[in-house]
Amino acid sequence: MALNLSPGERVIFQGHPSWRAILGFYLKGILVAALVGVVFKLFDAGSGTVFLVVLVIVAVTVLAGFVKRVATTYTITDRRLNIRRGIVSREVQETRLERVQNVNYKQSVYQRVMQIGDVDFDTAAGDDYNFVFAGVADPQDVVHSVDQATGANAAGEHGLGEAQPPS
Repeated sequence: MALNLSPGERVIFQGHPSWRAILGFYLKGILVAALVGVVFKLFDAGSGTVFLVVLVIVAVTVLAGFVKRVATTYTITDRRLNIRRGIVSREVQETRLERVQNVNYKQSVYQRVMQIGDVDFDTAAGDDYNFVFAGVADPQDVVHSVDQATGANAAGEHGLGEAQPPS
């Protein structure tokens, strides 16, 4: 389901968490599958049964990771930020761009190696309202997209000052 855009509103960035962001989830699932396989083998289960159990656990892990990734959509328009999660049930977080006070990103060592990161938006709503694009590829580009969006509107209706020319 696409984001309902207002007349004249344009999408600057739209994406999902990177597949690299869920590699840890996949590795944990494979580890669990291997451990369950060892336990089944210790209790004298047949090789076919062990293989089938391990295969089912790996398949469920891959499917769950894929669904989790594609069911989360991050969107930046020239007017707002939007996080949409879910397929059957839906959770939507949205804030107007003028409410964004700071944009920061963080990367752990693992995230730097994987070229992913978490972009944290501090909004006027305060600390109780957690607005994070988690596990995005190239978080610097996302921060740049927000800068672009606020720069495009800065000289206009939001009263944030004059737009600065690119350096």
